[in-house]
Amino acid sequence: MKFLATLLFFFMVSCVFSQEQVSFYFDSNAFILKKDELLKLNQWLVQHKETKIIGVYGFCDEEGSVGYNDTLARKRIDYVFNVIKGKVKIREDFKTRSFGELHTLSKIKAENRKVTLYYIQPKDFVHEAEIIKEKKEIEVIKKKEIVKFPDKLAFENPDGSISEFKMDTIFMRKVSVANVGEKLKLQNMNFYVDSFGIMPQSRAKMYELLTVMQSYPDLKIQIQGHLCCVGIDIRDLSTQRAKAIYKFLEFNGIDKSRMTFKGYGSTKPLYPLPEKSEEEREANRRVEIEIISN
Repeated sequence: MKFLATLLFFFMVSCVFSQEQVSFYFDSNAFILKKDELLKLNQWLVQHKETKIIGVYGFCDEEGSVGYNDTLARKRIDYVFNVIKGKVKIREDFKTRSFGELHTLSKIKAENRKVTLYYIQPKDFVHEAEIIKEKKEIEVIKKKEIVKFPDKLAFENPDGSISEFKMDTIFMRKVSVANVGEKLKLQNMNFYVDSFGIMPQSRAKMYELLTVMQSYPDLKIQIQGHLCCVGIDIRDLSTQRAKAIYKFLEFNGIDKSRMTFKGYGSTKPLYPLPEKSEEEREANRRVEIEIISN
């Protein structure tokens, strides 16, 4: 009830002053606007010289990989920003966000290949702080009040016995509110030596990640494996370990379109090779998830 009342309040305020938006569309796989859309953008700039940009968001359709689409969306943002800078007011801390193929608003693919500018009119400049604050608060309310993670979880072991463990709700909350591009390490994710077999004590972390993915159906991730000690990942073990977590999530109902996996071997160590201690080796030998879209 409190959540609904808060949203109603923000809706009523938005009737008085609010941000506005305009979108410009791209051809498939292109990050340069076609001529008619570029003309539309330049005409908009002439008509809105006194407005202020407060956000620039980029979108793609579902064709191509998640990583490719996220990069393409970012290039579209950069292109539009280079066109508008110097021609219109832009808030110094303006927010850019590349959604890749997520947040598709239309079944017509062409309508999803776009960059959207969020802006406010001169009459609303006096309320700029309120507009920015309300937008952030609504996002926080949605994330904090929709999901309450369980403190404990029980599951059946292969031998039929039941194990119960305490959920790391702090980690789960970090994943749920992480920004696009942020990476989080899966703590205590251990594998048998020289294999991609996951040790029993690491099952808890996988179920925590599974619970977050189930709770936030818009969340997309890439699972990234890293090794220590060796210069070359001859057996591609880092990829196989990332894939093992991917397969666990898939087996438990997470759609494949929401996740990818990749192995980096020892190419992205946190400490230089060769490591000087077991602590450094453990830090380099890790699995991380990168937030692709949320």
